[in-house]
This record gives sequence, C-alpha cells and structure tokens, in this order.
Amino acid sequence: MKPSRFDSTVLTLCFAFLYIPIIILIVYSFNASKLVTVWGGFSLEWYRVMWSNQGLMDAAWVTARVGMLSATLGTILGTLAALTLVRFPRFPGRIPFTGMIYAPLVMPEVITGLSMLLLFVAMNIDRGFWTVTIAHTTFTMCYVAVIVQSRLLTFDRSLEEAAMDLGCPPVKTFFRITLPLIAPAIISGWMLAFTLSLDDLVIASFTTGPGATTLPIKIYSQVRLGVTPEINAICTILIGLVTIGVICASISSKRTELRRIRDEHDAIRAAT
Repeated sequence: MKPSRFDSTVLTLCFAFLYIPIIILIVYSFNASKLVTVWGGFSLEWYRVMWSNQGLMDAAWVTARVGMLSATLGTILGTLAALTLVRFPRFPGRIPFTGMIYAPLVMPEVITGLSMLLLFVAMNIDRGFWTVTIAHTTFTMCYVAVIVQSRLLTFDRSLEEAAMDLGCPPVKTFFRITLPLIAPAIISGWMLAFTLSLDDLVIASFTTGPGATTLPIKIYSQVRLGVTPEINAICTILIGLVTIGVICASISSKRTELRRIRDEHDAIRAAT
C-alpha cells in the first residue's frame, strides 16, 4: 500500500525534527569561527583543540573503560540470564527473576540511578569508577538478555542433542555448538550495551565520584557554562561511535536472522 501524502509529510517532519539538530551540530564542528552559531569557514582547528583538552581526553578514557568493562560483564550476565529463562521454563522464583531482568527496560533512569546511589551509600561504598561500572552493567544486561533470548527461542536444539548423542559432554557441546550459533546475538548485545553505556548521563551522574567523570557528564558540565566549538567536535565523534555501534548491532542481528532462516531451509531439505 502506497503511503499517502499526509503520512509522507508527517514522517518527513518527524525525521527532520530528530536529525536536523544533529546535522547542524556536526556541520558547526568544522566551523573556523569561535562563535558556534556564526559560520566562519571550514576548519579542523577545533578537533586539534579537542585533542589537547586534557579534561575531555581523561573523561573519554574513563567512558571507554567503563563502556567496555560494563558491556562485557553485562553480556556475560545477560547471556546466562537468557539461557536460564529459555532452557529452564519452570523453576522456583521464575516470575520474580523475569521481572527483575526486564525491569530496567521500563524503569526511568532517574529511579535506577537513585536506587543505585542509595545502595552504594547504604553499603558505605565510595563512588567512583567501579560504582559507575556496576550501575551500567545492571541496566545494560537486560538488553543483552532480550537479544540473546530471542535467538535461543529459535535455536534448533537437535544440533545439541546430536552432538551429545555422539559422546560430546554438555559443557563442550555448549562451547562447540551452542555458543558459535548464538555468537552474532551475543555480539549484537555487547555492541548495544557498549553504546548505551557510552551515552549514559543520568545513571552515571548519580553513581560517579572523584576521578570517574564520564564524557557525557563532562560535556553537560561544560555546556552549562556555554557551548564551545570543541564540544561540537567531541559530540560529533561520539555520534559517529554510537552510529557505528548501532549499525554493527543491526547488521549482526540481520545475519543472525538470515542464518536462522538458512538453517530452517537446510533442515526442511534434509527432511524431504
């Protein structure tokens, strides 16, 4: 069905509302003028200034470390949670466990950040790098669990059964059969978790401490005093990293779906 002119107009306006400000920010990151709203010609000067800004570089390094570590921990925990939900449909406490896994998906970030802050205060844990990492792991693992669970629900378990019938132990079967087949979903989950950690501001602002200022927090604190051209430059790089992560996660998910369809076709051919 061909979309009407009204539908096309509304869709165009929505995309323009979402992406024109981002495009303007990217364009002005190459502005030669010190005034961020006045075009003074094309220049890469502010990218050079950005690299020499030690505060921004330190915050970027903290963000990268938090993102990689929290994404890795979140992927491990999310994958284990997905395996538990799919492979063990009935066990005591399944409903509360499922609710706790999916709660961060719908929970406002302010509530999540405040609850993590209260937890760290109650446990007398000094806020810093590790508290931010734990907080990010907590809210990113649920996204990984959803992605991996969707792959496991369409997983052909006859492949595992065939391997174990041939004498392969369960642990070896998991690493030799199951893990390679669900690897694209795990990679997609890791990339999504890293992207979510990379641009988080609210939760990090509740759980951060001295020496653990992330890049979004640094950008927000500087913007409150006025937007500078190097902020446009670092935001452009951040947008590029997030875009690459989303694209890679999307490609990996599509490959997973294509592999599933191909496996189903192969099984049908073998059966006929």
